[in-house]
Amino acid sequence: MKLREVLEILVDYHIHPDYSIDAEEHSIDMYCSRAVKLNINELCFTPHFECDPVRKEKDCYVRLNCHMHSMEDWRWLDFYFNEIENARVKYQPYGLNVKAGMEIGYDIGLESTIKEVVNTYPFDYILGSVHTLDHCAISNKEESGNYFQGKTPEKVMEQYYDVIYKMVETNLFDCIGHIDLYRRYGVKYLGSEMKQVNKELVEPILMKITEFNMGLEINTSSRRRGHNEFHPNFELLKLAVECGVEIFTIGSDAHRLSELGDGIKEAYELLNELGQNITVYDRRIPSVV
Repeated sequence: MKLREVLEILVDYHIHPDYSIDAEEHSIDMYCSRAVKLNINELCFTPHFECDPVRKEKDCYVRLNCHMHSMEDWRWLDFYFNEIENARVKYQPYGLNVKAGMEIGYDIGLESTIKEVVNTYPFDYILGSVHTLDHCAISNKEESGNYFQGKTPEKVMEQYYDVIYKMVETNLFDCIGHIDLYRRYGVKYLGSEMKQVNKELVEPILMKITEFNMGLEINTSSRRRGHNEFHPNFELLKLAVECGVEIFTIGSDAHRLSELGDGIKEAYELLNELGQNITVYDRRIPSVV
């Protein structure tokens, strides 16, 4: 299929403003101003929400008014939604749509807390991600080695995709983030076998995503960490289409202003090559761009 010569809309659906403690202190307004300059048409902010009690002292905080604030005290979300609304009003005349999302770190046993928060606030988009295995952050450069060392690629994939499958089964999420995240640092410790797609493990997940009308994210952040392909890689992305997945979002996973919009045009082209469109959300209802 011939690639579109002109991109009608640019969308970035994975952005961490200053509420995320692993992001630089760049506000929603700063990202919106930058988006206008980059001719991006729609942003969805996705601050981290982590609620694993085992990792409470490491992860369960947000940055609020330049201070650390307990993530368990949901008053920070009131500030977040107020800031989102102000940005919507301010930047609508510039042709920028601003959406309120959240990236939730899933692990088995956290379902009740996740269900409560997503049903309490008027989110546009809920992105579900698996960042930890055995309560160890495989997404973190410094911490990931504690998990990967001594394991085989087969063991890692089996455990990771078991958690992913259970996350999809909850049906609490709109979209699944960086579905092969284990590649980020796993390749360093376990070699190129970590790049391979295990169809036996992945196909049931993709079929369940299709059944629940969920989406799959193309996350471009892997390029910033030395990988040649996005999350998921092209083989897995193609398999998703073959399994009937029809909803796709694109996110830069920006944690600083300079990362906003990274790789999104190329991600559009990959989807177009597969005959797929971009999906956006409004109050958790998907629509094709």
